[in-house]
Amino acid sequence: MKLLVCTDGSEQSKKAMEKALEIASGCKVGQVTLINVYEKVDDLPPEAHDRIPITKEDVKMIKQLRDHEKEDRRSLLEENAEYFKKHNIQVDTMAECGHPAEVITRVANEGNYDMIVIGSRGLGGLKKLLLGSVSNSVLQEAKSSVLVVK
Repeated sequence: MKLLVCTDGSEQSKKAMEKALEIASGCKVGQVTLINVYEKVDDLPPEAHDRIPITKEDVKMIKQLRDHEKEDRRSLLEENAEYFKKHNIQVDTMAECGHPAEVITRVANEGNYDMIVIGSRGLGGLKKLLLGSVSNSVLQEAKSSVLVVK
């Protein structure tokens, strides 16, 4: 059995990891992969530079922020991997860039994962209707089983 566990550091993703650990401990799980998907913040379009002057210092600061975010993702994945390793469960990690629902679904489908474990954002009412959610999109599009943890 192959599990793809989605993590972003939120309380919901921590609950999803706990449930994934429970599943991995109780079943013959051959592979657990933690995935963190981030969306790239695009630079300003060239035409905006005429209206919003960008200095070399601004570019340097943006690069530092991106490097810091990259380090945060790496640390999160390492910390979450340790959670499984201390229970003697082998785990891989991956950080991917793109729209979270699309990337998670693609990775799960291409990697032939048996189950995706993902936290629920807990959106309700009008917000859910207008925004949807990553977990709902994954649930609708994935070929494998999806466990949404509240």
